[in-house]
Amino acid sequence: MKENSFVSTDDIRSAFSAAMSAMYRTEVPAYGTLMELVATVNAETLAADPAFKARLEDTDTLERISEERHGAIRLGTPAELSMMRRAFAVMGMYPVGYYDLSTAGVPVHSTAFRPVGDEALKRNPFRVFTSLLRLDLIDDMELRAEAEDILSRRQIFTPLAVALTEKAEHDGGLNKVDADRFVSEVLETFRWHDKANVSPAMYHRLHDAHRLIADVVSFKGPHINHLTPRTLDIDAIQARMPDYGIAPKAVVEGPPTRRCAILLRQTSFKALEEPVSFQAEDGSWQAGSHTARFGEIEQRGIALTPKGRALYDELLTASRKIVRPAADGSNAAEYEKALEQAFVDFPDTWAEIRIKGLGYFAYSLTEKGRRAGVVASTDIEGLIATGLVQFDPIVYEDFLPVSAAGIFQSNLGDDAAQEFVASPNQQRFEIDLGATVLNEFDHYAGIEQGSIDDCIRALSKLEAAE
Repeated sequence: MKENSFVSTDDIRSAFSAAMSAMYRTEVPAYGTLMELVATVNAETLAADPAFKARLEDTDTLERISEERHGAIRLGTPAELSMMRRAFAVMGMYPVGYYDLSTAGVPVHSTAFRPVGDEALKRNPFRVFTSLLRLDLIDDMELRAEAEDILSRRQIFTPLAVALTEKAEHDGGLNKVDADRFVSEVLETFRWHDKANVSPAMYHRLHDAHRLIADVVSFKGPHINHLTPRTLDIDAIQARMPDYGIAPKAVVEGPPTRRCAILLRQTSFKALEEPVSFQAEDGSWQAGSHTARFGEIEQRGIALTPKGRALYDELLTASRKIVRPAADGSNAAEYEKALEQAFVDFPDTWAEIRIKGLGYFAYSLTEKGRRAGVVASTDIEGLIATGLVQFDPIVYEDFLPVSAAGIFQSNLGDDAAQEFVASPNQQRFEIDLGATVLNEFDHYAGIEQGSIDDCIRALSKLEAAE
C-alpha cells in the first residue's frame, strides 16, 4: 500500500468493530463468556447440518458470521446524532430505517447505521442501533430544561475524532496512519465512564422520570450499552446460558422457533449494576451505582417483503392480544405458546415463502446452470423449474422496534415502562440526523433484482460445456 493511498471504508469498519469488541470484552467480562458460548453453539450447529454449512459457504456468508456484531448507543442531542452520522460514514455505515419506540414506553427514536450493498455486508456487517433521546416526551418542563442544559455542555467526541472525520470528508478518505488514529479516537466515544456528570439528587430525578433518561443524561459519554454476536441457534444459547453462569431474559424476542428463520430473534442477559461516583454540591464524590449495560445475542433470518412484514406484524399483534410478555418472565410459557399458535399462519418452507412473495431471495446458477450452454431467457421461474437457477434467503440486516423495546424493558424492568403518546416523527429525526434514512425494503429488493440480473446475464454468455 502506498503511503498516501486510502484505506477502504470496509477495512476501517472491520478495525473499529474489532476494537469495540476487545474494549467491551475488557469492560464487561460476561461478554467474553457469551462469545465463547456462541462460538461453541455455532460450531455444533454447522457440524450437525453439513448441507446448511455448504450453502453458507457457497453464498459467502459463513465467514462473516463469526465476525458479525451489532452494538447499540443512546445519544442525547441532535448535534451528537449528526456528528455520529458523519463518523459512521467514514466507516461505510449509513442510516437505514426509522424506529419509534415511544409506543413501547421508551422515550427514544432510532435508526441503524450499517453498511449497504451485498459486497460491503459480506466484508463486515457491523451495525450500530443508534437512538436519540426524546426530551419532548417528558412532562416535567423544569427537568426537561435542566437535562437539555446538562447535555449541551458535554462533548462526546474527541477533537481529533472530529478533525479526522472532517479530513476524510474533505479528502475522500483516510490513509493507514489516519485510519488507525480515527478508530482509536472514535472508540473513546463508546467507552464506559464511571464518574457521572450529575449530582446524586439530579441522577435520582432523572431516574424517576425514566431510567433510560438517567443513562443518557448523566454521563460524559453515551457508552456502548451492548454488543451482540450472531448465533445460528438462539434456542440452544437460551437454554445453555445458565451453564455458563449467565442468567438469560425469560423470553426470546421476535418470531417463534421455526424451520425457516424470519427477520430477527434476540435474547440477552440482565443489565449489570455497576459502581458509579456522583459529584455532590460540595465537590466531593459519592459512591453509587447505575444499571445500563448488558449482553445480547441474535439469530438472523430472511428479510421479509412489505407483504411478509405486514403478515408478521399482524401475527405478532394477535399473539400479544392473548398474552403480553412481562419483563420479569412470569408469563413466559404462556406467551411462547400464544406466539407459536399465532405463527402457524406464516409459511415455513422457503419455496412457499418465495412463491407467496413474503421474503427476499438471492438467485444464483446451479451446477447444471453453470454447465449449460447459452440460455436466452429472462423467465426466472422457468430457469428455476428447469434446475438452472437456485435461490437462498437474503439475511435480514435490520431491527424490529417491538423486539428492541422488549430488550430495553427486560433490562429496565416493568416499573420503567411509561405510557407515552405514540408520536413517531421521522421528519424531525431526519432533520436532526442531517440526512434521510434509507428504506430497508428498497435495499433488499435491489439485492434480489441484482442477483436475478446476474443469473440472466451469465446464462446469456455461457459457452456450452464440453
